[in-house]
Amino acid sequence: MEKWAASPLFYCTLRFRMPLNEQTGLIDHLTQLGEQAALGTEIEIAEVQLRGSGKARLLRVIIDKPSGVTHADCELISQRFGKLLDDEDAVPGESYTLEVSSPGVERKLSRPRDFERVVGQKIRLAVRQPIEGQTRFEGKLAEFASGGLELETAPGHRVHVPLDQVQKANLKFEW
Repeated sequence: MEKWAASPLFYCTLRFRMPLNEQTGLIDHLTQLGEQAALGTEIEIAEVQLRGSGKARLLRVIIDKPSGVTHADCELISQRFGKLLDDEDAVPGESYTLEVSSPGVERKLSRPRDFERVVGQKIRLAVRQPIEGQTRFEGKLAEFASGGLELETAPGHRVHVPLDQVQKANLKFEW
């Protein structure tokens, strides 16, 4: 029998990944550019995400507005933000896709102003440490102050949740 290979063949591909601190700095800069694009409007930049690599990168910008986000709002921010990104060449590397959208009906709540905006509405949240023996809650956000929130989980029963204990929170849409 003829031996044709001395050792197995291994195929390896390397992907460039930006270090986390550089990624954070880039996201902060992109958020500032997004806020600049929204100047003079009621539109807020809720979140900026940069996903993927190479030609499959996606720059997702989530916008919000007190009266609700319209298709025209998304178009406006897309045009303004796109121009700023091109002028600064702010996204390093190859091409990317810019996506501008609303946060959706079950939007993520992470900043104090997110909670302030939904007082009186139903939310769902998970906490880091158990409160009253639970780590997950659903109920009406009765009050919000900078230190925490009061969640009415049942008629007449409120749970105080310190803001720094909130691991994940979303608006709960009633279908």
